[in-house]
Amino acid sequence: MATDREKLEQEIRELSQRGDTGGAVERALQGYGMEIMRLMASVLHNPELAKDAFSLFCENLLKGLPSFRWESSFRTWAYRLARNSCYQLAHAPSARETPVSSSGIPDAALRQRSDTRPWQRTSVKERFRALRESLEPEDRMLLLLRVDQRLAWTEVARIMWDSDEPMTSAALSRKATALRQQFQRIKTHLRQMATEQGLLEQDQPPV
Repeated sequence: MATDREKLEQEIRELSQRGDTGGAVERALQGYGMEIMRLMASVLHNPELAKDAFSLFCENLLKGLPSFRWESSFRTWAYRLARNSCYQLAHAPSARETPVSSSGIPDAALRQRSDTRPWQRTSVKERFRALRESLEPEDRMLLLLRVDQRLAWTEVARIMWDSDEPMTSAALSRKATALRQQFQRIKTHLRQMATEQGLLEQDQPPV
């Protein structure tokens, strides 16, 4: 519920502004840890790498929270940290030789789906999911944020921000427009793949 999320956001902010960074991070992980871990597991497709990414996310959360300016919701900012942690490990997996302890990480979020190839599965829903998972990590992330989490385009733009340009309203608007165009290309690509697999008719949406 939105009211529950607003209450959670307020609790995290109050703890942080009182200087209780540890308490704020603990409350944030209680509220958002599971969904962020699921996001990482879906993007990385590797349970151990996802655990390392979650550990890196927790470290960055603890370090970055005191300087967070609250220009977005805490959740949006946390998703951006999670996204950056995923990409850092995905692109340089050997960079963290000794990851911090993963104790407390929600292991239930790491349960993997079947490795059966999509055309061997009997469930149409599973085959649609497999098509999505065949996409590049950046495209999967975009679908997860927009379709699964139902975030507004401005929130998605903040999370997917990868420019050195200041995050002004005009720059965010341009980023959101580019992401919407990317989203349409992904949907077209998925539709083509799904049609080739006989999973839907030409006029059915793939996501």
